[in-house]
Amino acid sequence: MLSHGLHYGTGVFEGIRCYSTDKGSFIFRLREHVDRLFRSAKLYGMRIPYSQDEICTAIKETIRINGLDECYIRPIVFYGFHHLGVMPTGCPVECVIAAWKWGAYLGEESLRSGIRCTFSSWHRIHPNTLPTTAKACGHYLNSLLAALEARKKGYDEAIMLDCEGFVAEGPGENIFIVKDGKLLTPDFSSGILPGITRDTVIQLAKDIGIAVEEKRAHEI
Repeated sequence: MLSHGLHYGTGVFEGIRCYSTDKGSFIFRLREHVDRLFRSAKLYGMRIPYSQDEICTAIKETIRINGLDECYIRPIVFYGFHHLGVMPTGCPVECVIAAWKWGAYLGEESLRSGIRCTFSSWHRIHPNTLPTTAKACGHYLNSLLAALEARKKGYDEAIMLDCEGFVAEGPGENIFIVKDGKLLTPDFSSGILPGITRDTVIQLAKDIGIAVEEKRAHEI
C-alpha cells in the first residue's frame, strides 16, 4: 500500500494483445511494445532489473501458464516501497505481468455500430509538462478526466485537443481521419503517444497505396 507508484503514479506500462488464429496464437508486435516499455521507464529514471529478452520470455510464459489462446497483456513497471518522498531514490523498481481475456476496448457493439464522440474540455497534456512519449501511469489521470466527462454527457468516448486547440488523441487511442482518399493523423507536436497500433495502420496504408499525412488538424 505504500508503494511509491501508487501514491505518485510513478509507473510505466504496456497494453499488448495476443490473438488466436488458424496458425496458433500470436502476440501483436511484442518486441516493439517491450522496447517502448524500456524507453518509457528510462524517461522516468527507472532501470528495469531485467533484459528485454527476459521480459518477452516472461510475457509468453505468463500466457502459456494461464492457458490463454487470446488475451490482453499488461506488463507494468513501478517504483515500490522505500519511503514516501517525491524523489524515488532508494525505491526498488518492481515488475509485474498480468494477462486476461478482454474483448473490444469500447465493447463489441462498438465494432458493429460505431461510437459517439465529443470534444473534451480537458486538453491533452503538453509535451513540456510531462514526457508524452512515455506510456506512464500518472499520465492517464488526464485521460480519465476526459473519459468521465464524455460518459457524463452521454457519449462513448472523448476527443482531446492539444493546448493550442488542435486535435490530439482519445483517452486511450490515436485518431485517424479519412478524407479525399488520404489517411490523416495528428503528428507528435500535439503531444500524442507514439502508438504501436498507429504505426501499424500507417505502414499498412502505405503498403496498399493509401497516402498518409501526419499533420496538425488545422491544416486538414
